[in-house]
Amino acid sequence: MSQPHPSASLPDTASALAAIDALVAPLNRSDAPGLVLGIAQHGRLLYRRAVGMASLEMGVALTPTTRMRIASTSKHFTAMAVLLLAEDGLLDVEDPVQKYLPELPQLSANGPTLRHLLTHTSGWRGHDELWAIAHGLTFTLPGPGLPAMARQSELNFEPGTHMVYSNGGYFLLAKIVERVSGQSFNDFLKARLFDPLGMADTSSVVTDLDVVPGMAGLYMPAPGGGWRRGLYPCELDGGGSLVSTADDMLRWLAHMHGSEKIVGSAKSWALLSAPTTLSSGSKVNYGFGLARHPYRGVEIVHHAGAVLGAQSQMISVPSHGLDIIAMVNGAPVSPSALALKVIELLLGDALAPPEVRPLASAFPALPGQRYHAPSTGGLLGFADVAGKLALSWQAGEARPLNQGDGKLWLGLQDLPTNDLVIDTADIDPQRAPDAFVLHEGGQPRRFERLPETAPDAASLADELCGDYTSPDLDATARMVLVDGRLQLTVQGRHGQHACVLTPLSADVATLASVDPVLAQLGKSVLNVERKGGRVVGLLFATTRSRNIHLARQEPRA
Repeated sequence: MSQPHPSASLPDTASALAAIDALVAPLNRSDAPGLVLGIAQHGRLLYRRAVGMASLEMGVALTPTTRMRIASTSKHFTAMAVLLLAEDGLLDVEDPVQKYLPELPQLSANGPTLRHLLTHTSGWRGHDELWAIAHGLTFTLPGPGLPAMARQSELNFEPGTHMVYSNGGYFLLAKIVERVSGQSFNDFLKARLFDPLGMADTSSVVTDLDVVPGMAGLYMPAPGGGWRRGLYPCELDGGGSLVSTADDMLRWLAHMHGSEKIVGSAKSWALLSAPTTLSSGSKVNYGFGLARHPYRGVEIVHHAGAVLGAQSQMISVPSHGLDIIAMVNGAPVSPSALALKVIELLLGDALAPPEVRPLASAFPALPGQRYHAPSTGGLLGFADVAGKLALSWQAGEARPLNQGDGKLWLGLQDLPTNDLVIDTADIDPQRAPDAFVLHEGGQPRRFERLPETAPDAASLADELCGDYTSPDLDATARMVLVDGRLQLTVQGRHGQHACVLTPLSADVATLASVDPVLAQLGKSVLNVERKGGRVVGLLFATTRSRNIHLARQEPRA
């Protein structure tokens, strides 16, 4: 990786802050949700501004003290709660999860352990994704999450072998904190973290139905224009439940990097962002709730978050004492991209040149090609995005690849699921390979090219149409042909979720939700299961949940 020039100098702070203010200014509107941005360096406040509206209904503007959902940025707080209990001698991160949650099934001889949950290497699927697959965005009060985790009959993968981001793992950690401490999750965080650190405006809010004084509304663009409320359909504890303010988050970051610890040991704080070693020996740049890796020649520590109607990014450059928190409640801006721009403006030539993004023209045979992993059902595709070679993972949005050291890759800063790495030696730029190896979260997987011409949906109807059932989802499903399109409708106990199939081959298809909000969040993948030439089931997969089995139900005579 290239290094900053030895004579590099920091830009004038005043001019950098003026440029940051210019980035924020377009969001300063009285008819749209907005942004709160806080920046500190070496513990000194540099910038603190709120723009846009906290409540569109009441005409209340955001302020720097407005409480905002920080979504998955919550995760390292959950991890610190677990580590405090470990310091108390009340648990061990090497303990199996079932020691504290005995209602969960034993799905592997290798765990999962609490460490596996903390590092997203447990293999456990997320309760929230399982709910959405079976019920769409049907809202539920807290309660179904733990039974949904306990219903699982298999893991995504063997614990410790792989990393796949899972809100469900952190949901289980919050339940463990409650079981071990004898307190509610929020009461434990308040007593052990928030009160000692003076974070009076931070708390865990498990459901979007709760009324919280001083908290911004959550907003999403409505399909026909205007705004609609963001409402997360199920419980958020552990994985994304915290609300906070810019001041509280900057106070938290200052304590994280400070030499004197009011709560927790220095060792525990270091574990939050220490890299994880998989059973293969490969390392991933994610620790206990935080990622740590190089960016333009400096090391950054960060975690982003997103729920329906809110996004956040907490990021630090420890070598420069720079801390940033960006939170939005529906404004059309990416907090992660904004935070990186802030780093670039404040650090200037102290940064190395940007990472190389390969041109699509340098790999003319790849855009438009799709590849499938028979062993896992994984799907990837190559695309041209603004002239750059981009990769789509599990039918998601195509993101421009990085290139260097003989590799093409997407990292955690590009795709908040896991690292995806391809050796360029496996790729002939002029001819699409029939197969190559992708290292997914540290695990090598063989991917094979799918045919360029896909079958039409109607030709697959006789094989695929019918009824299916899934005990893991506690749901049934039906495949039908409607106006020449295959539609799969999953029916849960409390709602349903319909998706339209786009076949890529006779055995692989993408799924797009008919719900416009879920459709914006990305597609899913469906693999067909055959035995003796007959379709006996379907395997439903998202970026974070793999091979959820839908068993074919034979029609009764």
